[in-house]
Amino acid sequence: MRILTCLRARENRLTQRMASWESAWARTLLPSVEDAAEHTKLWWAAAALMASRGGWRGRRAAAAGIASMAVGQVLANGIAKQLIERRRPPKEWFPHDEVEERPESSSFPSGHTAAAVAFTAGILPIWPWAGAACAVPTVLVAVERVHDGAHYPSDVTAGAAIGLASAALIRVIPRLLAHP
Repeated sequence: MRILTCLRARENRLTQRMASWESAWARTLLPSVEDAAEHTKLWWAAAALMASRGGWRGRRAAAAGIASMAVGQVLANGIAKQLIERRRPPKEWFPHDEVEERPESSSFPSGHTAAAVAFTAGILPIWPWAGAACAVPTVLVAVERVHDGAHYPSDVTAGAAIGLASAALIRVIPRLLAHP
């Protein structure tokens, strides 16, 4: 129990530190990233661009990214958030206005991070260059979720783990079906 109390206290301090991060570029960039990632718009746009401009590799990567993202969304938002109830970080920790627009759902896990990581991890083995390009906004989405008061770092970490597991599942299912 003592270890959990210590970990929780450290996470609270980290959350407060990230919330009070004063940076002009962060105040400009992170809200834009959040808007683009809302309802997975950013990832659908990336998939459309890959599918239309990337030939067979782009279409295959886009399909894998979307499938991975869908599984990640179901696991994070459809299952995990329903099983684990966790309050969002206290509003008092956040000195900026973004904290007022937080969802009412459970904080654990981060569905935005799960979708972002699942999409990126889904396309990475098929088209590494596109996966690397998508990794940049993926990291920004994860940082933004803590910075704006929607999540604790462990929520984001859990969302990332769900995203990675979703992409791995999408890669392994065809092999399992091909070899009974």
